[in-house]
Parts: sequence; structure tokens; C-alpha cells
Amino acid sequence: MPVKLIRVDHRLIHGQVGFTWTKFLQANCILIASDAIMEDPLKMTAMKMATPNGVKLVMKNIEDSTKALNSGVTDKYSLLILCESVEDVYRLTQQVPSLKEVNLGGMKDAANRKQVSKSVHLSQQDIALIKEMDQAGITLTIQMVPDEQAINVNKLI
Repeated sequence: MPVKLIRVDHRLIHGQVGFTWTKFLQANCILIASDAIMEDPLKMTAMKMATPNGVKLVMKNIEDSTKALNSGVTDKYSLLILCESVEDVYRLTQQVPSLKEVNLGGMKDAANRKQVSKSVHLSQQDIALIKEMDQAGITLTIQMVPDEQAINVNKLI
């Protein structure tokens, strides 16, 4: 399965993802795997407008994303997968065994969140899910842009 990158970023498609990562990865398709976005027509429209020219955009809930990834229908694409939360990427990696690496991008600050890097803030639940994914052999790194060094998140939590 030619998945180039799985990224958790609460902003989903924005400048860094839409242009920097897509171009660096030579991705020709972005899959947004999110239950929340499927209930937000305004956000879906914003994502369509933010998608770079020549890149296909697919938005599916976690269950339908899982089915698509496991069926092989996505194999023809050079794929960038975006999730809004650690919980979403956890659910995806639990159901799609071939997904072994996750990049943590922008995760917003809140009262119950611990800052582990400039732009990544994790809740206790996020940390528990990250530890579980790590024990399942999934590598989780923080890397804002391709020319930055990827840092294993376990060194920061």
C-alpha cells in the first residue's frame, strides 16, 4: 500500500500539509479519515478549497477509511492520510495492520493538555493511546515540516 505519510493535525489541510508535505511526498491523493469532519459541511468545503491542484481529496469516516485502505482500492494512489486526533489515528492503526508510522503535527493547546513540542499538545488519553500504539510496533514521531528532524514522541512524553 503506497501510504506516504499518516499525519495527525487538528487543522487537517493547511499550508504546511497542503503544499509542503504533499509536494515533498509527491502525494497525488489526500485521505482525511475523521468521523467529525463528515458531520461538518463547512469544514469539508474548506478542505476542498485548501487541496492543491492536481491532488485528489477523499474524506471518509474512520470505518469507511479502514475499509478502503484494507480493500486495496487506495493502492493506486500515492497517499497522504490526515487524522484530526490521536484517537482517530489510533482507531485507524488498530484496524489497518499495514500502518506502522504516524507523524504528529499540529495538536492544539487546552487546559488538560501537556505541551511536548512547539505545536503538539497531548492529553493523558492521547499519551495512553500513543504508548499502546508504540507497544504494538507503530513508530510515532513529531516533525512539522519535511526538512526538520523527526523526533520520536516517546522521548518527549
